[in-house]
Amino acid sequence: MRRAITVAAALSFFAGASCAATRDLAPIVLPPAAAPGKAVQPFVQVDAPVVALIHVRVIDGTGAAARANQTILIEHGKIAAVGADGMPVPADARRIDLSGRTVFPGLVGMHDHLFYIARPNLDARLHSDPPLIVPEMAFSAPRLYLANGVTTLRTTGSVEPYTDLNLKRAIDAGTLPGPHMDVTGPYLEGANSPFIQMHPIRDPEDAKETVAFWARQGATSFKAYMNLTRAELKAAVDEAHSLGLKITGHLCAVTYREAAEAGIDDLEHGFFVNTEHDPGKAPDKCTASDGMATLYAMDPQGSDAGSLIHDLVAHHVAITSTLPVFEQDVPHHAPLWPRAMAALSPQARHDYMLLRTYIDALPPERARKSTIKHGMAMEREFVAAGGLLLAGPDPTGDGGVVPGFGDLREVELLVEEGFTPEQAIHIASYNGALYLGLQDRIGSIATGKDADLVVVKGDPAQHIDDIENVETVFKDGVGYDTQALLKSVQGRYGEY
Repeated sequence: MRRAITVAAALSFFAGASCAATRDLAPIVLPPAAAPGKAVQPFVQVDAPVVALIHVRVIDGTGAAARANQTILIEHGKIAAVGADGMPVPADARRIDLSGRTVFPGLVGMHDHLFYIARPNLDARLHSDPPLIVPEMAFSAPRLYLANGVTTLRTTGSVEPYTDLNLKRAIDAGTLPGPHMDVTGPYLEGANSPFIQMHPIRDPEDAKETVAFWARQGATSFKAYMNLTRAELKAAVDEAHSLGLKITGHLCAVTYREAAEAGIDDLEHGFFVNTEHDPGKAPDKCTASDGMATLYAMDPQGSDAGSLIHDLVAHHVAITSTLPVFEQDVPHHAPLWPRAMAALSPQARHDYMLLRTYIDALPPERARKSTIKHGMAMEREFVAAGGLLLAGPDPTGDGGVVPGFGDLREVELLVEEGFTPEQAIHIASYNGALYLGLQDRIGSIATGKDADLVVVKGDPAQHIDDIENVETVFKDGVGYDTQALLKSVQGRYGEY
C-alpha cells in the first residue's frame, strides 16, 4: 500500500503548483542522442540498434516490488518492451544474459555539483588559509556520475556556469562522456559569503537581472543561497517563474516558511538548514547554527513539525534529501568505499582523512547522530503528508562525498531512513524526473521511455548495498562500462 501512495502523492503534489507555466525542459535536458564520439568510444560497452536484456531482475522505479526473470527490449535508444522471460525478441537483437543482475532506472541526481571544495593549507588542527577555493571538476565529475548510474542530473548551483553549459553541450554532442544535465545558474548569494567565487547579489533588482541574464545564456534552473534576503529571493523567484523555470534554495537568512510564501519550488538539504527557531535569528540574517538548532529541537511527530510540513505541501514545495553530506558529521557512519577513495587526488584524499579522523574522534556529546535521525524522521513525515522528496548527495562538505558514489549512498541512506529499497530508488529516479517535468521520458522502466538504465550485480531489493555493484550504465540505449570510466579518473577528483 505504501508503494502506491508514494507515486499517487507525488502526482497530486504538482496539481495546481505555483509555477503553472513551467517550460518544457525535455528538448534541452534530453535532446536527441548523438553517436558516441572518439573521446567517448573507449567507454562504450554496448552499442547496437536492438538489445535484449534477458534473465534480469527489474526494479522499475515506480515503487513496485522487484520482478525476477524479466526481459527488457531496447530499440534505437528507447525501451520497446518489458516482460517476463520468453517474450518475443527480434532475431537481430543483441542478447545480453543478465542472470544474477538487477536493472533499475538511471538515477536523477537532484543535488549533483561539478566542483570540489578545497581548503588551502589544511593541517591536522583543521586550520586552513582563506579563502575557500572551489575548483571545477569538468573532467572527473561527469565520468564519476555516469559510471555510477546517474544518467540525468541538476547541477544545483554553479561556480563556473559557462563551463557547465559548455560541458553539457559537449556531452549532448557526443564529444565527452557524462549524464544529461539541467544546468543551474550561478549561486544567487547575498553578502558575506565564505565563497570568494560567488557574485554577491546587491538588491532585488540585481537578483532579477541575474536570473534573466543566465536564463538567456542557457541555464534551466536556479538556486538561492544562504545569505540571500527575503526581498531578493522573492525577486529571483518571480523572475524565474516568469520564464517558466524553477528555483531551489539552500537557505539560512530566509526560513523555510518564508521561502514557501515567496513561491520557491524546492528546498535543499532536507530539514537540516531551516533556521526558523535558531537562537538569535533575525530577519534576513543567517545564524551560527545554520539550522541545526531548529532541527535538533523539533519533534518530527510534534505540532511544530506538522505545521511546517503542512505549509510546505500546501505551497507545493519539494524537498531534496542530501543525507550523505550530513552523514559525514556522524562518527564512524560514512563508509570508506575503496573505489570512491581511489577516485580522489592524493591531496583530496589526505585532506579528507584529516577531517574524517577529527569527526571519528568526537566525544558522544558532540556527535550529530541524534540530529541526523531527526532529519531522517522529518523527511519520512514529509513524504507521508504527500510531499515530493527528491534525492542527491551534495558532493562537497569534507570531501568524502564523491560524485556518483554519493548518489548510490543516498539511496542506501533512504533505506536506513525507513523506505523500502524500491521506494528509495523511486525517490532517486522517478521523483526527480517528475520535478523536472521529464517523467514521460525518464525515471522509470516502461515501454516508450528512454533506455536510461543501471545494471548491478546482485539484488538491491533484498540487500541494498548491492546497489554499489554497478557494472553497466545505459544512457539513450548505449551501455557504458563502469570500470573503464572509473579507471579514467582514478586519482583525479579534486584535481580536475
